[in-house]
Amino acid sequence: MKTAFRQVSLITTLEAEEAASVILQQVFGQQPSVFIHPEREGSVLSVYLTDKQTVTDANRNAISEGLKMIQASGLDSGSGHLEVKRLRREDWVDSWKRHFKPIHIGGKLLLKPSWCKDKPSAGQKVVILDPGLSFGTGQHATTKFCLNQLAVLRDKKRKQSFLDIGTGSGILAIAAAKLGYRPVKAIDYDSEAVRVAKKNALRNRVDNHLQIRLGDVNRLSLKTTSKYDVVCANLFYDILIANASRIVARVKLVGAMVLSGILDRQFDEVREVFEDQGMCLDRARKQREWRSGRFVFADR
Repeated sequence: MKTAFRQVSLITTLEAEEAASVILQQVFGQQPSVFIHPEREGSVLSVYLTDKQTVTDANRNAISEGLKMIQASGLDSGSGHLEVKRLRREDWVDSWKRHFKPIHIGGKLLLKPSWCKDKPSAGQKVVILDPGLSFGTGQHATTKFCLNQLAVLRDKKRKQSFLDIGTGSGILAIAAAKLGYRPVKAIDYDSEAVRVAKKNALRNRVDNHLQIRLGDVNRLSLKTTSKYDVVCANLFYDILIANASRIVARVKLVGAMVLSGILDRQFDEVREVFEDQGMCLDRARKQREWRSGRFVFADR
């Protein structure tokens, strides 16, 4: 008898995507996958339950209350439509195979799901992550920008360190380790994300080259001697703003900081706050509703 799944999908807006992801993770105990339809606005967040698991009234009520909180905070959560669909295992796999393709990052990285048979070109390092099992597969515009910056900033002639704040699936930390950054450290406030990131690091055979731990950016010390050549923070824009001094404190004077996960209309506010911390915008990229940026110290 072949295993079946229940696909539970929530349709939301781009601006509420991360907040809605947190709600689904809290309700179902797993990080949702994210799919942005090329011909529609908004995001589809999905979790996958075994055939023996059901979506209860309590689950639906918790999601509904969470979406109300998102609306109350000033974000448009969209229709909030929840769809439950029964899938056979082969349908689930085929669905992801259609949506997730290999990603080439500047000739230095090849990110692909395990079923992809693409071979790396000369000099490319391979990162394997299967969508649907963890959040962060490189498909999202903000993650792609971070990956590109990791590749661009890597200087093989010198030792470079890397810190990933809000690691999720561990994709950036794993990519950094593959590219030769040492040491590589990553934190996330979510224990499940830390577990998944460690599992992905083991699968990619870089677990001995990076440190992934539970950590909350809100509790990072303002005074630290631990500074890094490259720091990435893919967080809610309000968390970035509230913790600008903590993040900047971890960047070397000659280093770079990459911020992502920011809606275009929020970006200027984020930029101004980090400029007040002595940083200046060095490079930015806008894709759809998202904008990401690389910052350096203005007086370096």
